[in-house]
Amino acid sequence: MRDERRRELGQFLRDRRGNLVRAELGLPPIGRSRTQGLRREEVASFAAVSVTWYTWLEQGREINASRQVLEAIARVLRLTGAENSYLLALGGYAPVPAAEVAVIEQAPAHVQGLLDSLDFPAFAVAPDWGIAGWNRAYAVLYSRIADVGPADRNLLWLIFTDPHLRDMLPDWEETSSHFVAEFRAEAGARLGSAAHTGLISRLTEASPEFAQLWADRGVERFASRQRVFLHPTAGELVFEQHRLVPSDAPELHLVMYTPAAGTQLPRGC
Repeated sequence: MRDERRRELGQFLRDRRGNLVRAELGLPPIGRSRTQGLRREEVASFAAVSVTWYTWLEQGREINASRQVLEAIARVLRLTGAENSYLLALGGYAPVPAAEVAVIEQAPAHVQGLLDSLDFPAFAVAPDWGIAGWNRAYAVLYSRIADVGPADRNLLWLIFTDPHLRDMLPDWEETSSHFVAEFRAEAGARLGSAAHTGLISRLTEASPEFAQLWADRGVERFASRQRVFLHPTAGELVFEQHRLVPSDAPELHLVMYTPAAGTQLPRGC
């Protein structure tokens, strides 16, 4: 698992280094026309580390990088907050070590009770993005949820492999891109675990779109946003998507779709 994280850390640094615009950093082009990307020695100089050490870091060698050094490199590469957190997780500074992240197949009774008390669609997501619980309104919105086998009842898997769900999302390309970037941001500590590797391998084989997005290495923190669904009987439904973390079950995230003004929930909700 640690070897996988080191390799990903190196590739992530190479990708972000190559994406920087030199003029925005006050640097001249490389040669006559190369205006994008920093040299390794430039990153090392700005971060106050040796070129050899930084090269080894990008090569995935077994070296220890302190939090302070990784944060210095993050500043040089102008990483976003989500990307910075992901980099630290890859370096072993995640808030929750990977070994402590348990697989959750079913939400605790009190969490399920909370979901059942809501009259708008809501569901519980485990650390691996498995759907661990949902309420009646969500089952009306996405009618296939109860029929999906436990092994496939994963939000990321469904968004890329269920054509019924894809047909319900007029902005599928944008939504799927957000999902992959958010999943990566949360998965740094689990990278290389059997469950994580298995899910990524299955998705890469099943969906070329996922494979491309995963290779792009986008990283985003979750943000509340508008979600639009095309329900087969109720037509267009517009929600505000929010996510909450129960204080007594912090390993779960509760995703809630609150109806926007003018949206009438389908019958049965």
